[in-house]
Amino acid sequence: MLLLVVPVLIALYTVFLFRRKKYIRTIGDPEIINSLIPDYSRFRNILKFSLLLLSVTLIILAIAGPRFGSKLTQVKHEGIDIIIALDVSNSMLAEDIKPNRLERAKQELSRLLDRLENDRVGLIVFAGNAYTQIPVTNDYLSAKMFLANISTEMVSRQGTAIGDAVELALRSFNPQSKAGKAILIISDGENHEGDVEDACKKAYEKGVRIYTIGMGLPQGVRIPAPGNNMYVRDYRRDRDGNFVITRLNEQMLKDIAEAGNGRYYRANSPDMGLNSMMAELNKMNKEGSRYTEYSEYEQQFPGVIWIALILLVLEFLLLERKNKWLRNIRVFNNLKS
Repeated sequence: MLLLVVPVLIALYTVFLFRRKKYIRTIGDPEIINSLIPDYSRFRNILKFSLLLLSVTLIILAIAGPRFGSKLTQVKHEGIDIIIALDVSNSMLAEDIKPNRLERAKQELSRLLDRLENDRVGLIVFAGNAYTQIPVTNDYLSAKMFLANISTEMVSRQGTAIGDAVELALRSFNPQSKAGKAILIISDGENHEGDVEDACKKAYEKGVRIYTIGMGLPQGVRIPAPGNNMYVRDYRRDRDGNFVITRLNEQMLKDIAEAGNGRYYRANSPDMGLNSMMAELNKMNKEGSRYTEYSEYEQQFPGVIWIALILLVLEFLLLERKNKWLRNIRVFNNLKS
């Protein structure tokens, strides 16, 4: 947008030349006046303006931050494939883990993504149904952005379809990859639906390990109702008006982890057991993968600024009058003689 200044400067300079020429005519004959100021050079005046205009243009381009010089490079990484299956049912809003089960899980998963380097990660959300939130990728930044936006409103059908989540995760892995594969299930384990045992059996046969993290406490707590704030505090009720109580189904999550040749962790430690789980995952087979990426663009504005400064110095040193040593040289007159 700043480049719009350039045509404005040209227009102003044109008006200046026109008014200057008109003013000279009011004084007298232009040819006589030009003979009175033989050192004046119209060409130098236009050249100085052109240098100034070009400098302004380059400064504007430098402010825009020109970047170029990118190239394609082959990058090789060695890691494993991890798919995170996160429970987003309403029971995950229980506050027996602060601030609540879901938010605590999101916080720890975000820290987990910060620790990953060469591993590929995918994200699945599930309640009564399971949906892929982000496919297996090395783009941890995108994974964190999707993770931050996860809420219990993403899946309208309530429940805890862990079996569907496991089967969806199995379909999401690259079958040609020989890297170690793992599914991380984070849930309170309540109201599971589908044939979760059959899904775990399929995972075991394909060499995919299943790790589970239990969110909540076995004692049971009430689930906050929608619209709660610091002044209004209510909890979900069933059709009979009784409070809905959610409890951690720890045994089921243990059975799933055992069937999937993995381990179960309860989220009562500061890191929800993720440190211990990562130590287990690092023992798995890591496959080298190659992919093409763009190298980082290099900022080129310093070079543009230097050119603009050189042009400004030339404009400053260039005088509007003719050079006293060169003005008497008449090349074409010498040729005639």
